[in-house]
Amino acid sequence: MARKLTQRYPAFKVSKVLGHRGFGLWLVLGLALMAGCSGQAWNDPYRAREAAKPIFYSSFSERPKHLDPARSYSSNEWAFISQVYEPPLQYHFLRRPYALVPLTTQGLPEIHYVAADGMPLDEQAAASEVAYTDYIVRVRPGIRYQPHPAFALRDDGSPAYWPLDPQTLARVNTLGDFALTGTRELVAADYIYQIKRLAFAPNHSPVAGLMAEHIRGFAAFAEAAKAEHEAREGKGEGKTWFDLRGIDMQGVEEIDRYTYRIRIEKKYPQFVFWLAMNFFAPMPWEAERFYRQPGLDEKNINLDWYPVGTGPFMLTENNPNLRMVLRRNPNFHGEAYPSEGTDEDRSEGLLDDAGRNMPFIERAVYSLENEAIPRWNKFLQGYYDNSGIGSDSFDQAIQFGGSGEATLTEAMIDKGIRLSTAVESSVFYTGFNMLDPVVGGDSENARLLRQAIAIAVDFEEYISIFQNGRGEVAQSPLPPGIFGYLDGERGINPVTHVWQNGAARRRDIDDAKRLLTKAGYPDGRDPKSGGPLILYYDTPAAGPDSKAMLQWYRKQLSKLGIELVIRATDYNRFQEKMLSGTAQIFSWGWNADYPDPENFFFLLFGPNAKVSSKGENAANFSNAEFDALFVKMKDLPNGTQRQQVIDRMVDILREQSPWLFGYFPKAFSLHHAWYKNAKPHLMANNTLKYKRVDGLARVAAQRAWNQPVLWPLGLIFAAVVLSVIPAVRGFRARERSRAL
Repeated sequence: MARKLTQRYPAFKVSKVLGHRGFGLWLVLGLALMAGCSGQAWNDPYRAREAAKPIFYSSFSERPKHLDPARSYSSNEWAFISQVYEPPLQYHFLRRPYALVPLTTQGLPEIHYVAADGMPLDEQAAASEVAYTDYIVRVRPGIRYQPHPAFALRDDGSPAYWPLDPQTLARVNTLGDFALTGTRELVAADYIYQIKRLAFAPNHSPVAGLMAEHIRGFAAFAEAAKAEHEAREGKGEGKTWFDLRGIDMQGVEEIDRYTYRIRIEKKYPQFVFWLAMNFFAPMPWEAERFYRQPGLDEKNINLDWYPVGTGPFMLTENNPNLRMVLRRNPNFHGEAYPSEGTDEDRSEGLLDDAGRNMPFIERAVYSLENEAIPRWNKFLQGYYDNSGIGSDSFDQAIQFGGSGEATLTEAMIDKGIRLSTAVESSVFYTGFNMLDPVVGGDSENARLLRQAIAIAVDFEEYISIFQNGRGEVAQSPLPPGIFGYLDGERGINPVTHVWQNGAARRRDIDDAKRLLTKAGYPDGRDPKSGGPLILYYDTPAAGPDSKAMLQWYRKQLSKLGIELVIRATDYNRFQEKMLSGTAQIFSWGWNADYPDPENFFFLLFGPNAKVSSKGENAANFSNAEFDALFVKMKDLPNGTQRQQVIDRMVDILREQSPWLFGYFPKAFSLHHAWYKNAKPHLMANNTLKYKRVDGLARVAAQRAWNQPVLWPLGLIFAAVVLSVIPAVRGFRARERSRAL
């Protein structure tokens, strides 16, 4: 009977012998076949057929802490809220230098300068003549907020979720758990309410102090709101919603439903740039009232987790331990892709979508990636649409040509990956403490010493060694994209460079040595001691990563015979040295808050000196002509007159050399061929709406790049089969012996 059973059911015997190992192998092979039939790669981290849709896939590495526009001031936070909130103005996507254009307004603000006697002044009026400036902002009618439970109404017109009943509170855990949503029109009062929120102390706005200096009545409003709020806290009402509409701010006025006025003390032309920042985005009072209800903050249902705006997207999923999702706002008012661009923009396809209605994508999915290598691998597999370039992957992605230009490696080109580069609106410089008796001051000897060092310190080499070529040597404090910057031969620093064969070339070290001799230090010798001139470089840099860079600085000055002593300390001690003026040579950097030359030149404005006023003039540079020109320049509109003033200011800085101008860092980013309109913009943060994704091309690439390798499974299967043959034969032999 046993023999007949085994002959009739041979599969039973084999599966019995293979056991769970055989079953698991058949299961894996079966799943492989099914995956192959579905067309979806085994390692696809997303839902089936999602890749073909107009969805943008990227990642984030750090949880955004604040999504409230009154508090948020970090780039990782603005990457999200800038797609949701809409301040009055924005930067044109394609224009360079950067230019402001309307976003939710009917044109740019009207600007009126007024004298102390109330008489109007023209824009050329000197700042000393201007008592105040009025900015008249006109909001476009018909713009509506995203669907949100704060606007939901019952049939009788009363708020659906205010006050919030205990039953509803008990069953909601995220904003999406509220069944009802509503909307309403954007009005001027919403912008006014947000300005008041900047002044309200419990919101801890990082720009409150600065705005108090400029917006009339801002500080007085802050004091009045604080006093009333503290009075309510004394009555036990501190955690309830505090309605700011009942307190007036002198400098902010609603003219009509769609028009408001902001009054600025004196003349501050740069204020217009603040109107393109999220701090000045509208905030509906209903949203604040909704979020301030007891019980919601404990569930992370608040403005720091769920913004409320009129922009092209709305944040529908906020799970910082997994992913964050932006979805298209169904109430978005619409916006056309820009039609104005350069010939280069046209050749790169950046005008292919001109005039089309935005946004182009339905959803943006950002997955949490704590480590750089997994993020990079997913980009190479086609599962992320764009990527930065870390130090671990730089050589894999970038190579440099004979003339030093950065290009993609063959491996990247074969995948159709594109490289975008842009010089950032930042400067990294090495400064001299102008209060120092050796390198500082305005004597001819000190000036020539600084000029000699400026030639000797080869920042072209620094960029190549320490920045992987990601930088541009600075010829002045102004980076590209900032009004006043000049490129080509017009823009070179004649103290440190000459123009040869269509490019700037650093002067020969012999030129520096001649200047050093004129300064009284022939061959770098100190006439007082007879030995090498000793200078001191103060830095908070420490550890093995900084050792090579610090040694490089010593090598640069040794070319002149100067001995550079490194004085490394912790950052707090370094700050103390800078504040007390005991540092001699140092390095620092600055990132622009807004694209105006004032934001860079003030780093060298005398009254901003670090020692005397705790300002950002770390070099403590003071020059009467430069300071007078700065005051004049910052109040001039962009134009020929302003350019002439800037040119003279730059000439003074080159001649006096309080800085080694250093370099402007260059941002490198990669994107796949299916990711369109990827022009870098270093001032705008609301650029997601311009992006377009070719989903079908993405799917084809993902399938090609993620083909399953099945031959190892075949080898394993064959090995398993071969290994069980002796067992099967032995089993059959035992069965025969039992039958006999």
